[in-house]
Amino acid sequence: MAVVCPECDNPIVIDTDEVEEGETLQCDECGLDLEVVSVDPLELAPIDDSGYDDEDSAPMLDEEDE
Repeated sequence: MAVVCPECDNPIVIDTDEVEEGETLQCDECGLDLEVVSVDPLELAPIDDSGYDDEDSAPMLDEEDE
């Protein structure tokens, strides 16, 4: 199965029988680190310093910050 790198749009061919959720891969074209978030359907997410980059979640604020 092929997915597209979110950074450079390079097609990444992945054998879903050989990868597991949580596994990390790297785009051959741009070198972006990607985490396998889901195998069925196949979904990859860019990894930042604290894990994969989940753009949908808001950062947690301390009560003092509110």
